[in-house]
Amino acid sequence: MKFEKLQLHADLLEGISAMGFEEATPIQEMAIPPILEKKDLIGSAQTGTGKTAAFLLPVMNHILNNPNRGHINALIIVPTRELAVQIDQQIQGFSYFTDISSIAIYGGGDGTDFSKEKKALTTGTDIVVVTPGRMISHLNLGYVNFTNLDHLILDEADRMLDMGFHQDIMRIIKNANKQRQTLLFSATMPKRILELSKEILTDPVHVNIALSKPAEGVLQGAYVVFDNQKVDLITTLVDKKELNSAIVFASTKKAVSNLYRALKKKGLNVGEISSDLEQDKRQEVMLDFKNRKITILVATDVVSRGIDIDGIELVINYDVPGDAEDYVHRIGRTARAASTGVGLTLITPNDQHKFFRIEQLIETTVRKLDLPPNLGPGPEYNPKSGGGGGNNKKFYGKGRKGKGGYKGSNRK
Repeated sequence: MKFEKLQLHADLLEGISAMGFEEATPIQEMAIPPILEKKDLIGSAQTGTGKTAAFLLPVMNHILNNPNRGHINALIIVPTRELAVQIDQQIQGFSYFTDISSIAIYGGGDGTDFSKEKKALTTGTDIVVVTPGRMISHLNLGYVNFTNLDHLILDEADRMLDMGFHQDIMRIIKNANKQRQTLLFSATMPKRILELSKEILTDPVHVNIALSKPAEGVLQGAYVVFDNQKVDLITTLVDKKELNSAIVFASTKKAVSNLYRALKKKGLNVGEISSDLEQDKRQEVMLDFKNRKITILVATDVVSRGIDIDGIELVINYDVPGDAEDYVHRIGRTARAASTGVGLTLITPNDQHKFFRIEQLIETTVRKLDLPPNLGPGPEYNPKSGGGGGNNKKFYGKGRKGKGGYKGSNRK
């Protein structure tokens, strides 16, 4: 469906066109009409489906058609500062030809940032994107007024509950206008999300798109390895390949730091990002990665969701994520929209059962790839017994002559 058929404001359509969008994605086509009708909505969609625009565009349309501005019109609650910044950037893009104002409010800044946020909250910015903890800090000081709030959006609600934000979310909602429109988006729909939706939504429309499955454009593979083979394997996979952009995910800040130093020592063009970095440094690293000044980004799950960077060709899970859902979000950093990419996972003996659960979740047996000969043999893959056999097939079929599975960006 063309965006013109969705009856959006002409100034919004101009912004959409300037950003290069022509046709709505399935979730946009399904979600925008009921949101325009001011219905509550609960949406389930995997990363990379265009979910953010699905709620931003109709909400911004309401704001443009609302003569009563002068107050906070829409509040978007998200789990991480990175997602807050990304959504605010999308708002700025879509609203380029409008007078809509917005701000991203998140922790990690200094006193100047806090003062700027306070001013935005008290003077009535149109759209406020917040992380729960930072919002509570402002609420505690007594000057935040959400009594005229028209739209409340919870994005990645499942992630926020996983991070322990349920109490903060409910406190924020308690201060909001009871007559608001509420939209809830979640990658998964566990029982607690459905219970939350019953608490805060009124007769919602349900929209479900490709729940908990990797995008079709992601070519998945896995290497069964011992711990001491991981760094050499990653080096082999990325060194001297025609590779523009790759992310390597590790589950802990310590692992990120150690891996970054090891890859740097190998002479690779690598950067690191985790919650240990100061906010300014994190933004600098992300900008360098986006601008291709950094080829390989080593990161914790802080960037597995909500970072919208085109052209990431390769995602490597240095270790198997603890939550099976995180696997989908990690490899979802590649193959955005209609592009293709490769998602690889390194599986140690202790992680085999964990990865088997992921395969059950995505209803796919991920191909186990041959290790490059220079690394020597790896362990067998048999997660049900903790050892045993497995069928290590090559990633790109025959004719690789033992040079390992990942061929780089020259796939056919």
